[in-house]
Amino acid sequence: MLSSPGVMACSRTCSRILGLSLGTTALFAAGANTVLLFPNWDVSYLLRGLIGKQAMLGSGLWGGGLMMLTALLSSSLAFLGALICFITSGVALKDGPLCMFDASSFNQMQAWKYGYPFKDLHNRNYLYDRSLWNSVCLEPSKAVIWHVSFFSTLLCVSLLQILLVVIHFINSFLGLFCSLCEK
Repeated sequence: MLSSPGVMACSRTCSRILGLSLGTTALFAAGANTVLLFPNWDVSYLLRGLIGKQAMLGSGLWGGGLMMLTALLSSSLAFLGALICFITSGVALKDGPLCMFDASSFNQMQAWKYGYPFKDLHNRNYLYDRSLWNSVCLEPSKAVIWHVSFFSTLLCVSLLQILLVVIHFINSFLGLFCSLCEK
């Protein structure tokens, strides 16, 4: 019978593990997004407004972090937060980092400017061509490594959160169904 003590204990144990896992991944997402605001641990980029739009959006802070911590109150809100964080991180990886680059290679004029130099590279993908990582972005140093490392972390953490929320939802549904079958 579905309402056996073993099934109910399994459901409670699963809920505890899921709760701890969701809380831990929320802290990782919030931490990774916070670090993205300080390239090379330098606050001057944030103060000068030279942080990429996806990092400033803070989806790891509020989407993967705050909304995930509300998972105990609402699985749908947690799922939405993790999904937003996943999509934003994917777009950020596709577009590349906001950095200073030599725009003359794009428009034949000597001009250094801040922008997304990898966004319009149709013939090359910066994620697979590591020779571009230190040659295109002039400032902040190692901008591509920083960007790829932390947005990849957010992408993986948010995917894990999506899976955990789905498992949590299934577990909650089974717990509810099993409790209705009790004598």
